[in-house]
Amino acid sequence: MKIIENPLQESLPELLQRPAMDHAALYTVVQGVLDAVKKEGDTAVAAYTQKFDGVTIDTAIVSAAEINEAALALSPALKDAIQLAAKNIRCFHEAQVSETIKIETMPGVSCWRKSVGIDKVGLYIPGGSAPLFSTVLMLGIPAVIAGCKEIILCTPPGADGKVHPAILYAATVVGITRIFKIGGVQAIAAMAYGTETVPQVYKIFGPGNQYVTAAKQLVQQSGVAIDMPAGPSEVCVLADETCNPAFVASDLLSQAEHGPDSQVLLVSTSKKVVANVEEAIVAQLALLPRKDIAQKALDNSTAIVVEDMDRAIFIVNSYAAEHLILACNNDEVIAEKITNAGSVFLGNYSPESVGDYASGTNHTLPTSGYARAYSGVSVDSFVKKVTFQKLTPAGLQAIGAAVETMAAAEGLDAHKNAITIRLQSL
Repeated sequence: MKIIENPLQESLPELLQRPAMDHAALYTVVQGVLDAVKKEGDTAVAAYTQKFDGVTIDTAIVSAAEINEAALALSPALKDAIQLAAKNIRCFHEAQVSETIKIETMPGVSCWRKSVGIDKVGLYIPGGSAPLFSTVLMLGIPAVIAGCKEIILCTPPGADGKVHPAILYAATVVGITRIFKIGGVQAIAAMAYGTETVPQVYKIFGPGNQYVTAAKQLVQQSGVAIDMPAGPSEVCVLADETCNPAFVASDLLSQAEHGPDSQVLLVSTSKKVVANVEEAIVAQLALLPRKDIAQKALDNSTAIVVEDMDRAIFIVNSYAAEHLILACNNDEVIAEKITNAGSVFLGNYSPESVGDYASGTNHTLPTSGYARAYSGVSVDSFVKKVTFQKLTPAGLQAIGAAVETMAAAEGLDAHKNAITIRLQSL
């Protein structure tokens, strides 16, 4: 990690940049795959599965037998852990459901808003070197709670042509049965446009590598909604002299091991803390199976030392991290001053890992600074808010003149006439 002491204000934008990617070249490759799947359907999907995953499969559909077999392949301890996580995630997300409240804005004029589940949603679950079965819970549970009528799941097959059993078991726990062995850009294309096998959906959710992210952004331009713009995973830790350096090091490494394009940021009011954290990173990194990946991420990462906590909070809000850990004294007071972050973890005993798996909050979060304007996935992500209004004759008489005046002022006479003709009938 690079160590920067008391950076100048004007240097912050460059200092807090994420690793740069060649988006033009990336989008050209991705657009070609999207176009092929849109035109050729299952044939193109199968060809890209062979090309990118090195797997030839007879059908992309995961059978009921494969789903049933998955539970037998997992240890009781892992199944219990998935069940516990599902319980907590369900508990937290069920509390997000809002009741319909009817408001009478003036006598005879009633307005209300109703949450309606999006009819068809697609969930993308990365497989690759780290099959993210936890993401099945994070996306599937709020989709079910929201009342989505059709939920499909795409995930890449392994070298044996099968889906990781933990992904299938998690889907069973959630209640998702329509699962397809499709990964990468071809999965996003299949869900966006539909194929002979995969149904078209209205909104696509889920994390992925830079190709998947680019695919989601491109299909959004053709009218398919996505959960949020996203990029490589990241964490920021704000630490003072009350932190445990070994804990902080473990949190930084837990994000660094996601991929070489991940980024971690340490902001501290103590130069000694940064030195102690670096020492702990070296010791812990040597023991990690994914140490080469984590090291590449650390090469893109920075530790910043500042003079006081106010300056540290300013930098943290400027960075707008996907995950923010407050390893500080008075963490709850500091948390009140945080305005830009996907998910915040308070104190020395709230590691980011609990949010990734089982505390109950959602781990599908805005990255790349999008936390300045976007929220993480919730039940709200899977619903539309439909507004309603109903006027009585007395209500129309009370509000009609104001609407006529405003419509006339905008030069929209047909709008005015829709009021006038009714008032005349009364």
